[in-house]
Amino acid sequence: MKNTKQWFPYLLVIPAFLVAMLTVAYPIVNGVAQSFEGEDGGFTLSNYVYFFTDRNELANIGFTLVICLVTVVLAVVSAYLLALYLRFTHSWFSRAIGFLYLLPRFVPSMVAVYAMIAVVRDSGFINRLMLLFGINAKPGLMYSANGVVLMNLWFNIPFAAMIIAASLGGVRDSIIESARDVGAGRWTIFRTIILPLTYKDALVASTFVFMTNVGSFTTPYLMGPNAPKLLGVDLFNQFNSYGDYPKAAALSTIMFLLCAASAVVYIYTNMKDSEWEKK
Repeated sequence: MKNTKQWFPYLLVIPAFLVAMLTVAYPIVNGVAQSFEGEDGGFTLSNYVYFFTDRNELANIGFTLVICLVTVVLAVVSAYLLALYLRFTHSWFSRAIGFLYLLPRFVPSMVAVYAMIAVVRDSGFINRLMLLFGINAKPGLMYSANGVVLMNLWFNIPFAAMIIAASLGGVRDSIIESARDVGAGRWTIFRTIILPLTYKDALVASTFVFMTNVGSFTTPYLMGPNAPKLLGVDLFNQFNSYGDYPKAAALSTIMFLLCAASAVVYIYTNMKDSEWEKK
């Protein structure tokens, strides 16, 4: 009877474990294994060599990293400022912004991209509005890196702000008021109190924004340039257009490693904090 009670929790976990293994672990392992398959079915590194020697593929990787890093910096900085405003400003306008900034989280990506295209394309709303004033404005945001970054910000600023705002909510007003009572200015309060208490959550937001954009497909497919391409579009072409499954598997593994690398900083930071708390 005692052994039954001891193993009963593990029996309850087994169904969920099997589902996770079949739907998550097995596809990953199978994809990595397929990435090392040659045309004859044997082991080869040629699929990886291709992506790091072909000029076009190197351009795609570099272009994706630049887009992701620019998006991370602009999105997280903007989200942090927005979260600070919502946390420490109490007015009807800040409450309205606090409600509106969450709306993009509930809009399907395809709908959002097409809505943005209708506004920013050279014959879109901006162009038609400016023509009323005799100005033939052409934003030039379609099929360009600027358009992709703009759309990425539309998606990622609300997400990052939501994470950072939750962190700022844990900063008690009494701490801020005590610092003000001893003469600390806004910059001093931010640098010595707010930032140390919230930087980890900003790092979490940065990690998720980076990982989201490494594999993004809808925005770069509809608004991005034909060359160089983001890796999400390149993966689609390798799999769907060319039918080269080993190369698609290799590119998937490369994208996974890029995402894993972005998480190393966050994991390292948490480990350092845990070591400090133990002392």
